[in-house]
Amino acid sequence: MDVKLDQLCLSVCEIARLAGKMIADERKRFDDSRVEYKGLHDLVSYVDKNSEKLVVSRLETLLPEAGFLTEEGTESKKGEKYTWIIDPLDGTTNFVQGVPVFAVSIGLQEKDEIVLGVVYEIGRDECFYAWKGGGAFLNGNNIHVSERDNIQDALLATGFPYSEFSRLDRYMEFLKWVVINSRGVRRLGSAATDLAYVACGRFEAFWEYNLKPWDVAAGSIIVQEAGGKITDFAGKNNFLFGKEIVATNQKLQQLFLDKLKEIMG
Repeated sequence: MDVKLDQLCLSVCEIARLAGKMIADERKRFDDSRVEYKGLHDLVSYVDKNSEKLVVSRLETLLPEAGFLTEEGTESKKGEKYTWIIDPLDGTTNFVQGVPVFAVSIGLQEKDEIVLGVVYEIGRDECFYAWKGGGAFLNGNNIHVSERDNIQDALLATGFPYSEFSRLDRYMEFLKWVVINSRGVRRLGSAATDLAYVACGRFEAFWEYNLKPWDVAAGSIIVQEAGGKITDFAGKNNFLFGKEIVATNQKLQQLFLDKLKEIMG
């Protein structure tokens, strides 16, 4: 099948919006007594699972030969060339608590490369999307990372670990350095949204560890197509499965990597 990424991406945006509408409707009547725990502080609900099933069923019709890597495991079909990487509700804890920052995240991997990404941030009705070589967009308008090159003028984003605490002391030391030297730090609770905000220039950088592929797959290509840079903490390309990510507007990338190496090793 000859895949036209631009057309495919717009179709995926429609699917993400459809899932987002379902999630928003469920939030109005959500009962947190139906919340389950996948692990320490790791929540899941029927909304996550139903959203994933909806997304998977529609993606199957778009690209029948593709496989799936999904957070909730409702589908685990193997694909020889293409794999959809899906977080049906990124920011589940926010959703459960009624904090209005959560998103649908859908990435497409071709062999070992992410070639398409869609992040639909539900609360603001903002659909961020990109495909390889096509640029990055927000609700139909081109977006680009910021041009700020001084960390003192930069607004940054991160996430806090909720189950893996072996690196927490070093992480907090790095966070202290960032707080002292930057305009400020935000913790939204949705890595997909954080990455989208780097892509459109709201944040100059985002870093976090102990993330999963579905947290970062879609957002990573949106940042890259918007002119940003994505690596792991060592400055290499192992951010998808390496459980750590640094995303910047490029101008702050080396500063971040040097300081991460100094403090976190």
